[in-house]
Amino acid sequence: MSAGVPDGMTPRSPQGGGSLAEPPTNPDIVAAVAHELNEADARSEEEDTPGASPSARFLGRDRNWHLVFGTILVVAVIWFVAWAVGYVNDTGDHLILLVTAAVGLFMAFNIGGNDVANSFGTSVGAGTLSMKQALIVAAVFEVSGAVLAGGDVTDTVRSGIVDLSHAALAPMDFAFIMMAALLGAALWLLIATRMGWPVSTTHAIIGGIVGAAVTLGLVTGTGGFEMVQWGQIGTIAISWVLSPCLGAAASWIVFSQIKKHILIYGEEADARMRAIHAERIAHRDRHRASFERLTELQQLAYTNKMTRDAAALVMPDFEEDELESDYFKELLRIERKADKIQSHKALEKWVPLLAAGGSMVISAMLLFKGLKNLELGLDMFQNLLVMGMIAAVVWFSIFIFARSMKKKALSKATFTLFSWMQVFTASAFAFSHGSNDIANAVGPFAAIIDVLRTQSLASAAVVPSAITLACGAALVSGLWFIGRNVIRTVGSGLTEMHPASGFAAELAAAAVVMGASILGLPVSSTHILIGAILGVGMVNKSANWRLMKPIGLAWIITLPASASIGSVGVLLLRTLLG
Repeated sequence: MSAGVPDGMTPRSPQGGGSLAEPPTNPDIVAAVAHELNEADARSEEEDTPGASPSARFLGRDRNWHLVFGTILVVAVIWFVAWAVGYVNDTGDHLILLVTAAVGLFMAFNIGGNDVANSFGTSVGAGTLSMKQALIVAAVFEVSGAVLAGGDVTDTVRSGIVDLSHAALAPMDFAFIMMAALLGAALWLLIATRMGWPVSTTHAIIGGIVGAAVTLGLVTGTGGFEMVQWGQIGTIAISWVLSPCLGAAASWIVFSQIKKHILIYGEEADARMRAIHAERIAHRDRHRASFERLTELQQLAYTNKMTRDAAALVMPDFEEDELESDYFKELLRIERKADKIQSHKALEKWVPLLAAGGSMVISAMLLFKGLKNLELGLDMFQNLLVMGMIAAVVWFSIFIFARSMKKKALSKATFTLFSWMQVFTASAFAFSHGSNDIANAVGPFAAIIDVLRTQSLASAAVVPSAITLACGAALVSGLWFIGRNVIRTVGSGLTEMHPASGFAAELAAAAVVMGASILGLPVSSTHILIGAILGVGMVNKSANWRLMKPIGLAWIITLPASASIGSVGVLLLRTLLG
């Protein structure tokens, strides 16, 4: 995996165009990203062209990738069903088991297409990762987060919104509620993904549980609207406003400082360096013209002077008064002007500090949120000590890295540094997302399997690794097959992204998620990241508010839409399978 320039992309500057501080106007990066995101559409047109070759018609140029992930998905489904049949000890209905597997993996598929695509949209849109590189990173860190830190046990009768502990539900009725909730959430996620709307998976699942539980409770007489903690619904409504506002505010603060201290400084230094470069060329041309006017003997003598000067310049004890030729005297004066500019000063000073601060946020998010289920046994002081050590190592590493890029063009050095930093923030965000949001989505799936195995309703259910692994395979397949629309929205639709702004958005989102978790504030990681992207757009005065209107509407209707589908789904499932 390369954190620099994806295939086919040539970095001009981290902002595109010739400017370090303004939104990209040069179409190179934007066109490259758009080409990759629209590849499938282009191939479909090619496939419809009369006379196209069989190889062109069969799944297009990415047919090997399609076949690989299609095969992974099919194998995962078959393997999981075979495992599940043995796991339930033949006590459950095999038809219900098949439906459960289909619904659960369908849900994971759509999480990959929406939630995971949303997480990596900034990296792809910025040109830091290609679609295929993002797929690899997502597969490693999302699945690792879910498997290693997703927790071994999940609550079954309480979602935080619906309390089923006091309802006299039959075990299979509870299973139907969870199946319908997964189906409602999955179908709504599929619709939102096809429209390119990033929505909250957690809200969708909650909506599905509310709709299915209330409907079944009313039909069976075991409960009704009183099962819903309506105050919590109000809390979710608050999160619709609170999450993007916090994300936007944090991102605006972070990116405005990056722009002020690094990008604008870099732009000014770059302009001065270009002026010095032009001065070098003019000096060379003047010297060449003067040299050509000399006699042959004078040219030979002057050439000898320049040869001695060139040798003297590389000596460790060189002194300026050793120079004999006017050419090298003037060139040395120009080079010292360039040294005084200190074009890479901002990169060497601010980027290591920014990286160290970001590492503390990311490590805090992992220690207090992503790894909380592992019960590492560290107290607050020990956690802070670990965070401090990580920050020190990151500061020193980035400082050395920045110093090593001193001889490279400023725009390329800036692009490369922020690209690597964005890879790390995206990876950490993915791990935390896998350990929390995905694990939460797997919970209802595990609860159904537990009911089928025990034929009883327990307050908690074990989450077998087989469920997490199968869902992980479905997740990365969903990212590949249907995630492009959401990536396009997040990566370039709301504002133009680049490594510096992408890093700022991801870091701000991680900080808000971490802070909200500590304070107990009701927030959505999806909504926070979208707000953070808009914060970047506000700094650059390029936010696409028109596109934000349907996304905001999608957030509002996520709960009722998934609830409606879950309500209808539970009745159909109970009728057909009950």
